[in-house]
Amino acid sequence: MSKVARYDSNRVKLRTGEYQKAGGNYEYRYTVFGKRYSVYAKNLDVLREKESQIFSMDIAHQTRFNSRITTLNDVFDLWKELKRGLRPNTFQNYCYMYRQYVQESFGRQYIASIKKSDVKRFFNYLADERRLKEGTIGVVHTILHQVFQIAVDDEWIERNPSDHAIKELRRSHQLDSKKRQALSKDEQELLLSFLSQNTPNARWYPITAILLGTGMRVGEATGLRWEDIDFEEDMIDVNHTLVYYSSGTHQCKYAINDTKTPAGKRQIPMTKTVRAAFLMEKEMQEQLDVVCNISVDGYTNFVFLNRFGGLHTQGTLNKAYRRIIRDCNDTEFLKSENPSVLLPNFSSHNLRHTFATRLCESGMNIRLIQDVLGHSDISTTMDIYAHVTQEARCQAREFMDLYL
Repeated sequence: MSKVARYDSNRVKLRTGEYQKAGGNYEYRYTVFGKRYSVYAKNLDVLREKESQIFSMDIAHQTRFNSRITTLNDVFDLWKELKRGLRPNTFQNYCYMYRQYVQESFGRQYIASIKKSDVKRFFNYLADERRLKEGTIGVVHTILHQVFQIAVDDEWIERNPSDHAIKELRRSHQLDSKKRQALSKDEQELLLSFLSQNTPNARWYPITAILLGTGMRVGEATGLRWEDIDFEEDMIDVNHTLVYYSSGTHQCKYAINDTKTPAGKRQIPMTKTVRAAFLMEKEMQEQLDVVCNISVDGYTNFVFLNRFGGLHTQGTLNKAYRRIIRDCNDTEFLKSENPSVLLPNFSSHNLRHTFATRLCESGMNIRLIQDVLGHSDISTTMDIYAHVTQEARCQAREFMDLYL
């Protein structure tokens, strides 16, 4: 059934939404996302000028009207669609972190209603109630800042409400990013001595000695293949890294990535200890009849394998080191060693810092240290180099007493 045409008192046909009031004035009614609005005028010409302004404003600020019903989760979905340049494991990790900590709470808020105070309140909640560490909240902030920036660029909001929010959280909670501590020389010697003499944990000696003797990142070490080891020239060719990440389908998978930075592609000289550790690993696998049974993106023949022929991950290494710390500190082993030294809590990445610290203590040229560690920025190396250990302080005191 067609609509009946309506006319005003002057027999002018009225458009949809136009009305003439009893007193002769005119009204135009329109709706924006379920909310009714009206404008008024004394005559029809003025009313239609106002209608034209409303139409032009609607077109120019259509995204701003959309922001009234667009949630942070909606913008995150757009971020996922548009984001490029991240490694697959990094991208999936960002998606996991958002789902874990943002999606079901803060993510449900309308993007236009979120203020800087809301972001601060959310970060306080993560720190105080969820008990997240500063590093984890920092990752959440990285994601949110990128998501909010899309809303700024598309003019859904005027400013990024997450600007400087993480800095203010650190100040208010007195949070500092704790630098990973290196093992002291005594602790390093205790660790290697325990692994070489303790049969249940002896299988972890080769990879531990190699991490301590090369400073490789964990993914670089676990991704090594036998063809990357040159026993004639005593060199290790680091040209890729192994990652293990959630694929977004509640499953984890291995993948081969480029090194963390272009500077990560490098050759590391093997010391006698490192060479012996590689040969020990090969001999142990031959004795146990362990064979690599996995291929990752066309890469196979990996050096470090578990007893089933599978690959190690940073998680499995860290789990093993927690057990090693417990066994070493709680057994009779320490009575035959230095009873004043205990293994501190450490992770596989601490071994890289330990290697770097030993190089710095040796007085090696800082550019050579940068090259061996694969740092793309000299400031990263300088940060380690500038860290003076207590042992170095004692050596400096002895030097000053002797010569000054």
